[in-house]
Amino acid sequence: MSPESIQNFLALSIGFAFAGLIATGYQMWAQRPASFRLLEQGASAASFAAVPFLVFAAPFIIMRNTVRGRIIERRRFEFVMIATIIAGLWSLMSGTIVVMTVEVVTSGLSRLIG
Repeated sequence: MSPESIQNFLALSIGFAFAGLIATGYQMWAQRPASFRLLEQGASAASFAAVPFLVFAAPFIIMRNTVRGRIIERRRFEFVMIATIIAGLWSLMSGTIVVMTVEVVTSGLSRLIG
């Protein structure tokens, strides 16, 4: 495997893990699962604060809704596959941002310390 493939796989994994972490943290804090309905509160500070949260939690929410829809509503395989691809690409992008942010923070800290 090429180094780029490994890096992309790790970014994908980190994106899904981070999405699950913040969505589960939200569920623990709010006592309800994270949902895209957070945007339906109108033009308020809570709606604007929900946008960055949903940007990173979206892969988890998409996959949770897809799995539940497959089990409960017997959705077709094609729909599940398309949703999985969308969640995977979204996770790849958000995971890349998380990795880049960690790299910037750690390089900044190493300059301060060293």
